[in-house]
Amino acid sequence: MTVDAFQLYGTRLVDPSPGRLRAGKLEADLANGNLRTIRYDGTEVLRAISYLVRDRDWGTYSPDITDLRIEQNDDRFEVAYLARCEGPDDTRLVIDVRITASADRLDFEAEAITPTGFETNRCGFCILHPIVGVAGSAATVEHVDGEIVATRFPDLIEPWQPFKDMRAITHAVMPDVQAECRMEGDTFEMEDQRNWSDASYKTYVRPLALPWPYQIAANQPVRQKTSLVIRDISGSTRHPPRVSGGALKLELGARTGTMPDIGVIITPEEADATLSAKSVLPEIAPQELLFHFDPGAGHGVDALAQFAVLAAAHHGRSTLEIALPCKSSPSSETAEIARQMQLAEFKPDAIMISPSVDRQSTPPGSTWPDCPPLDEVYAAARAAFPGIRIGGGMLSYFTELNRKRVPDGQLDFVSHCTNPIVHAADDLSVMQTLEALPFITRSVRAIYGDKPYRIGPSTIPMRQNPYGSRTMDNPSGSRIPMADRDPRHNGRFAEAFALGYAIRVLDADLECLTLSALNGPFGLIAGPGEPAEQGARRPLFNTVRTLCRLAGATWRECVSSSPSEVLSFVARDSTGARLYVVNLTSEERKVDCGACWPTGKDSSGDLLLSPLAVAVLPLQRDVLAD
Repeated sequence: MTVDAFQLYGTRLVDPSPGRLRAGKLEADLANGNLRTIRYDGTEVLRAISYLVRDRDWGTYSPDITDLRIEQNDDRFEVAYLARCEGPDDTRLVIDVRITASADRLDFEAEAITPTGFETNRCGFCILHPIVGVAGSAATVEHVDGEIVATRFPDLIEPWQPFKDMRAITHAVMPDVQAECRMEGDTFEMEDQRNWSDASYKTYVRPLALPWPYQIAANQPVRQKTSLVIRDISGSTRHPPRVSGGALKLELGARTGTMPDIGVIITPEEADATLSAKSVLPEIAPQELLFHFDPGAGHGVDALAQFAVLAAAHHGRSTLEIALPCKSSPSSETAEIARQMQLAEFKPDAIMISPSVDRQSTPPGSTWPDCPPLDEVYAAARAAFPGIRIGGGMLSYFTELNRKRVPDGQLDFVSHCTNPIVHAADDLSVMQTLEALPFITRSVRAIYGDKPYRIGPSTIPMRQNPYGSRTMDNPSGSRIPMADRDPRHNGRFAEAFALGYAIRVLDADLECLTLSALNGPFGLIAGPGEPAEQGARRPLFNTVRTLCRLAGATWRECVSSSPSEVLSFVARDSTGARLYVVNLTSEERKVDCGACWPTGKDSSGDLLLSPLAVAVLPLQRDVLAD
C-alpha cells in the first residue's frame, strides 16, 4: 500500500532504508555509516554500534560520508568510508572507518584526526544493548584493570552509571549463545538510557566525570575499536516464531484498569492562539488544562488573566505548572504568584511546582546547583495556595526525577515528562522509545508507591533542553535530536506514536497524561508558518480526542506477538467495547485479532493496517465483562 510520505511524516523527506549486511548467521543494518539492529540467528544482540561526535550542547553532528566501499559474500562483509564533521570557526574532523565481519565476529575500527583542533563533548563509540529480554539478566563485565565481575543489567532504572571503567561486557543472547562486546582505545562506561526513554543501555567512551567540552588536539590521531564476538556452542539454527501467513497475532491478556484523564498544555506564548481556538476545546474535551507559568521568563498577571479566561471556558479541571525562580525565598515568591493569581481571578484546581534550576540536568561528577530544600518549596506552596492540590516532581524528564528524588510527603501527586529525541531522531529510534515507558513507570512506582502520578507534557518536539543551553532550531524540518520542532508532529507518525504511548503506560495507573498542546509546534492545530494550513487539525488530534473520550473507561490488555510493530488494547466506554490497534511501522501489517472478537476484518479473518494507521473496531461481545 502506497501512502504519501507527507501524510505519514509531515515532510517528504524520509529516512533512507538501511543496507542489510550478512556474514553467516550474523546480520546488521548499515545506516549513515553506523550499524543498527545487529542480530545473530534472527535475535537482536546489539541495538547499535555507532561512532558519534557531539557538540558542546550535546547535539550530534551529521557527518558527510565519502569514499564508501561495501564488499560482502555469504560468510563475511567489509565496509570502509571517511566521515567529515565541520565545527564552529572552520574547525574540521575526519574519521577513517573500517568495519569487518565474519560468521562469529564483528570489528568496527575508527581513527579520528583534526587538522585544526576540534571541540566536542564526546567523540567515539556508542554501543547500545536492547532492553526487552535483557533488563535484569546476567552479565559479565571486564574492567580496564583486568578485574572480571559477574553482575546483572539493571531491572529498575539506574539513576547513575551501573558499570564504569569498562573494557568488555558479555551477556547471553539465547541458550548456549554468548555475546562479548569489547571496547579498545579509551575507558568506557554504561548509562541506563531508559532514563531518557531510549530503549537501550548505552556504553560510551570518555567518562562523564571528565571535563566537557574538551579539545581534540590538531594532527594527533584518536584510535578506537569495538569488537563483537559470538560464542555459539549449540550448533543449531533457530528461527524466531511467526504465525502462519505472516500475520501478527493479538491475544487477550488478564490485566485490566482505568483509562487516565488527558491533559492539554497551554503556555503564555500560545495563549492568544488558544483563546482564538477555544471553541475547539469542547470537541476534544480534555479533562485537564495544564497551564505553564515561569516568572523567570517574564510571565505575570497578564498570562494568568488569559489562563483564567480559558479555564472559565473549559468544563474540566486546570493545573498551574510553576517553574519557581528561587532567586529569593520560596515563601516570598509563592506569595507573589498567589497575589498575581488573585488579581487575575485565576484559581486552578492544582499546582505543579518545581524549582526552575531543576529543569537543567546535573550529570554524574557535576556539582549540584544551589536550590532551596524541596520540603521548603512545598511548604511555601501549601501556605500560598490553601485548598489547592500541590504536586511536585520535575518539569523536565524522568532522568532528573530519578537523579533528584523529590520528597513526596507533602505532595498530592508526582509528575515528570519524557521526550523521544534526546539522543536520536530517526523514525526507528523514536518509535523504540515506547519500549522504555513501562520500565519508567514501574521505576516511578517503585520509588513513590501508589502516590497519584502524572506524565506530561510529553511530545516528539522538545520544549526545553536540560542538557544544553538551548533546543535545536529546525528550519528545514529535518529529523534532528533535541529540536524544538519536528515534522512528524504534523503527520500520522505522531498520531500512532501518541496512541502507542498511551498503551505503553496503561499499567502505570496514571491520574493524568498530557501528550500535546492545543496550538503551536506541540499542538493539535497547525499555526502560521507551518507546513499544514493554519488552523488545520493534525492527525494527532484524532488520538488525543479518542483518549479524552476514553478517560475513566475500563481497559483490558491485548498481548501482541510483536509489540515493536503493533500495539493494542480493549476499552469500554458508554457506547460499548472496542478494540484499538495501532501500526507503529511504515509498512502495511496484517494482524490476526480473532481472539479479541472484533468486527470489520477482511474475508481471511485478518485486519490489514496501512502504515502508521490506527484502527478502532467494535467487539462482537464484551470481553471486559468476562
